[in-house]
Amino acid sequence: MRMFRSVRLMLLALLVSLIPASSYAGVFISVGFAPPVLPVYVQPPCPEPGLMWTPGYWAYGPDGYYWVPGAWVPAPYEGALWTPGYWGWGAGLYVWHPGYWGPHVGYYGGVNYGFGYMGIGFVGGAWRGGVFAYNTAIMHVGPGIRNVYVDRTIVERNTVVMNSRVAFSGGPGGINHPPTAQESAFSREPHVAATSFQAQHANAAMHDTNAYASHNGGRPGNLVASRPLQAESHPAPERNVTVNNNINRNVTVDRNTTNENTYNRNSNNENVNRNNGNSYGHSTNESRPAPQERSAPKAQEHSAPKQENHKDEGHGHGR
Repeated sequence: MRMFRSVRLMLLALLVSLIPASSYAGVFISVGFAPPVLPVYVQPPCPEPGLMWTPGYWAYGPDGYYWVPGAWVPAPYEGALWTPGYWGWGAGLYVWHPGYWGPHVGYYGGVNYGFGYMGIGFVGGAWRGGVFAYNTAIMHVGPGIRNVYVDRTIVERNTVVMNSRVAFSGGPGGINHPPTAQESAFSREPHVAATSFQAQHANAAMHDTNAYASHNGGRPGNLVASRPLQAESHPAPERNVTVNNNINRNVTVDRNTTNENTYNRNSNNENVNRNNGNSYGHSTNESRPAPQERSAPKAQEHSAPKQENHKDEGHGHGR
């Protein structure tokens, strides 16, 4: 049995290594057991204008789930916004839906990653006149960032309350937030896949033994990247979907969990962050692939190893 598992994981690693970075948006990986809860961490301050926060997440590799550190990433084109990937439950499996760049933030399962990605859309900032402005009600920026504003109401309206810092959508114990009409429309817009530097950043995490939950017990030591990833320019995708630009006001709430208990880090984020300016990991470089639009994904199932128990105590995720 142990040998069978080793062979199976080697095949999975080979499969992942053969997938080019530009194809990640079209390939799904499915697992038989849920990812660990999202850990607590402090968002490092944005060091320069034009950087977009991409939250950390649990990916799946040869030794199970591993943590990909959150990172500041230069927008690949003016007006680009990042939609995080997410694990969604269906037919008894947890399927990974990769993130992407687009003119709007689409559906990401209602998973509350924090730092502007509160479950619905993105409330950490907006493009204004070709320049990105940061909402410092939820985002942490350095002293050199002048294009800022404060809007706490939008944060409250677009927060999905969840218990136990759940990292997946649907299924037993998962987030219960089906996509709104607007989120579905945004998800159908033309998109640009993760940059090659984002893909290499994730690849570095996959080869870091300490990033795996099986080694760190769901408490990764390297939670955020030590510096922004390198810039990679792409042309903006042509838009062929007409959508309502008003922010959707529908919020799915877990009535068994209070905003105060689940999101107490929102109010403390600014004070905590200012005492933790540089607490990140590393990034790597790679040649740039040609940009492409997201194609219809195809599911690819992998038998999962025996489920491991990850306790909640001591876990959480930053806001």
